[in-house]
Amino acid sequence: MCSSDRASIAIAIVCICALCNSINGAIAAVPELGSERVVFQTNYGDIEFGFYPSVAPKTVEHISKLVRLGCYNTNHFFRVDKGFVAQVADVSSGRTAPMNELQRMEADKTIVGEFSYVKHVRGILSMGRYSDPDSAQSSFSILLGDAPHLDHEYAIFGKVTKGDETLRKLEEVPTHKEGIFVMPTERIAILSTYHYDTAVEACEEDRSVLKRRLAASAVEIEKQRMKCFP
Repeated sequence: MCSSDRASIAIAIVCICALCNSINGAIAAVPELGSERVVFQTNYGDIEFGFYPSVAPKTVEHISKLVRLGCYNTNHFFRVDKGFVAQVADVSSGRTAPMNELQRMEADKTIVGEFSYVKHVRGILSMGRYSDPDSAQSSFSILLGDAPHLDHEYAIFGKVTKGDETLRKLEEVPTHKEGIFVMPTERIAILSTYHYDTAVEACEEDRSVLKRRLAASAVEIEKQRMKCFP
């Protein structure tokens, strides 16, 4: 084998190793979703999302509590910028229903900026904030496209798991521009919200399957008993 062949093989091996490292890095960069799911029921359809508790634990805890308290009910998407973001309004000012004391206490909290390696791509949930990196409260955006300029600047805490067809409907709503914001000309309401745990649902399904198997086994045992001991 000539030296040029050996050099070509060496270069190929280096390229393959680099490609493998790149793929492994990309796989490692995808965080695992927790088992909790939240559903926003809007006047354009449902949007379901999950959380990244390992990426932004404080943010996840805060948003999850706001959902459980019903704070996002009667709120709305005040911003829809096609190919960029659909942004949920702050619950303190965006709801049509008044807030009780417990809701307001949680809504008024500010959350430390939990900036991470996760990329801003379509379907990602990212906290809204002011210039202070630790000023996030309850407003957040659903990414409608890739936005690398937001990476490491805004806290990602989850992603959409169902409802991309609803997001596409939102992108078709007529809009107008107010300052830097592209806003819908009609109210995109969050009529109600609910949450559930996929782990619990999986357990319920397993329990149901086990019950059916036990019932089938009992029938078979009875058949054998009748056959052997008439």
